[in-house]
Amino acid sequence: MAESTQIAMKNRTGLQMSPTQSRELLETLKGVEGIAAPLSGDGHALAEMRSAYCAEADPLGTMPAPTSLKGVAKNGAKMLTGKRPQVLLDKLAERAAFERGGTRLYEGILVKLGSEARASADGIPEDLTEPVLIQIRDQEAEHFRLLIECIEQLGGDPTAQTPSADLVGMESTGLIQTVSNPSTTLAQSLHAALAAELIDHDGWELLIKLAQEMGDSPMVSRFNDALREEGEHLRRVRSWYEQLTLTDGGVA
Repeated sequence: MAESTQIAMKNRTGLQMSPTQSRELLETLKGVEGIAAPLSGDGHALAEMRSAYCAEADPLGTMPAPTSLKGVAKNGAKMLTGKRPQVLLDKLAERAAFERGGTRLYEGILVKLGSEARASADGIPEDLTEPVLIQIRDQEAEHFRLLIECIEQLGGDPTAQTPSADLVGMESTGLIQTVSNPSTTLAQSLHAALAAELIDHDGWELLIKLAQEMGDSPMVSRFNDALREEGEHLRRVRSWYEQLTLTDGGVA
């Protein structure tokens, strides 16, 4: 199994790898006017600049209007009671975007598993297999289809980019890039998957609470099934990452 923690002399990123030149650099910086000044500041100027940008920025996104008479009627009835069904639609779109990204995430991990298994199967957990990863990937895809169906039932447009869907699209980009990067190992890819599963698990819990408050009991039942599957994903990924890390450390 590939080991990213092997010592390699080609890594010369630390100052201590070149003590003579490091001292020269630090002495030079001391003599350059203005170089050290920002280090002693409190960040006030930067905070003011960021505040100005925030004040001028447009919202991350907006909610689209219902695309069907059914949607208008359902949303209107709930709004008359003081509820805001558009928030539920936004969170449904959020989870849909995240589940779509989760499917791609496990496609990448399947590639990493195949690559490291071909090199050496030593250290790979026994239950970390292609069929198990395919099952998780397929469940992520099924959750995506469930969410699309629920959006349509509420009269929403599942292709619309809502604010929360836009948000998780940005958040998940780094995770997918991590797994897709040819240089990352299986363990490093599972670290990205662990971050995703932690976010996903909490996201489903919040969605269930919101659907309960909105009175959508059928959705709550189906979402609870999805949450149980996501809990199993989290358990497995956490276990795999832990085992690979301990094996790499020579303590397992």
